[in-house]
Amino acid sequence: MSKLADLVPKVRSKNAGPFWLTVDIFCGAPEVYARVSGGLDTGRVAQVFGTDPATLKRFDMPDLNVVKFSLPRPEIQGTIFDRDMHGASFALILGDIDIDI
Repeated sequence: MSKLADLVPKVRSKNAGPFWLTVDIFCGAPEVYARVSGGLDTGRVAQVFGTDPATLKRFDMPDLNVVKFSLPRPEIQGTIFDRDMHGASFALILGDIDIDI
């Protein structure tokens, strides 16, 4: 097993509006994309983010060597309980996930 952040050049997360987040995994090379896409379990990603797997959306983009996830924000952006207004910390959470390669 390897940590995702050790395999890819960049993991980025950001707002996708006040109710959603998006997390992009930039794999760089096609062979890295193939390893990440095949080894990254969507159910595990949902578990790590504490969201219902039915609400997690996955987009595999082989032409760009990118795997993208969209998920509901745990708190609406800007509310008193929102600890990350820009959604940037979610990349660190996903980068730390172990994947089978």
